[in-house]
Amino acid sequence: MKKYIHAIILARGNSKEIKNKNLKIIHGKPLIYWSIKFFLRNKYVFKTWVSSDNSKILQLSKKYGANIILRPKKLATATATSDSAWIHSVKEIKKKFNIDIIIGVQPTSPIRDQKDINQAIKKFNKYKFDSMFSANLPNDSFYWKTNKNKTSPLYNYKRRPRRQDMDIKVTENGSFYIFKSNNFLKYKNRLFGKIGYHLIDKFKGIQIDSYEDFNFVKKIFK
Repeated sequence: MKKYIHAIILARGNSKEIKNKNLKIIHGKPLIYWSIKFFLRNKYVFKTWVSSDNSKILQLSKKYGANIILRPKKLATATATSDSAWIHSVKEIKKKFNIDIIIGVQPTSPIRDQKDINQAIKKFNKYKFDSMFSANLPNDSFYWKTNKNKTSPLYNYKRRPRRQDMDIKVTENGSFYIFKSNNFLKYKNRLFGKIGYHLIDKFKGIQIDSYEDFNFVKKIFK
């Protein structure tokens, strides 16, 4: 039986450090363009959506071929969660279309490869995951935690282990999430049930949160 997969891109108008971040130009196109075009080209995605409170973002998204969802202002504040915006989107989509699986997309991670998404979807179905996140391997495993003026190790520095003997850790990078729609509405959290992950190259997981990130991604596009 066919599974209906929808990609939902969250792109609110306000951004804290970079004003109108989703409209900033990278390689001749607004940032939001790259996520829309990517998922419109994916062979498994039935519909691609953009959820935003910003009329300009919605107009451009429609121009680029995405379906649009007007997000309530209360779900587009700095304190509103991505999960709440995805919940709103799923409920809106369900009014018109079947939706079995959601790919939750952050447009601030514009560097993607179709191979990664296709492999992630295949893995999601093969291992019958309920939810999945994109990940990369951390730079190191010798972490310390700090609290005010106190610094404490998260490993035994007196008997420093070899890297090959340490447990493998992965970092959730936020580029994309895959999750089943019905249980998502039940748990109201993008990660639930049997959780899997899919490793992508570290540079593909870069999120644009600062001008430094923005300029770095521009160099990668060039």
